[in-house]
Amino acid sequence: MKVTVSGACQGHNRCLLFDTDVFVSDDLGYVTAAGDGVVPDNEREAVALAALNCPERAIIIAEENS
Repeated sequence: MKVTVSGACQGHNRCLLFDTDVFVSDDLGYVTAAGDGVVPDNEREAVALAALNCPERAIIIAEENS
């Protein structure tokens, strides 16, 4: 699974309530995916919940094909 955050992010930071390892916030509160956006297996559920709770639907999850 890989996650990205689109430019639609408005800095509500709800995603940070679910996962602070995968999402990082800048000084203005806008969020991006940490590193290359690859989600560790143990973080998958938290990232999915973060995406569902984003009021702007700015979190984009892509399943990687093996």
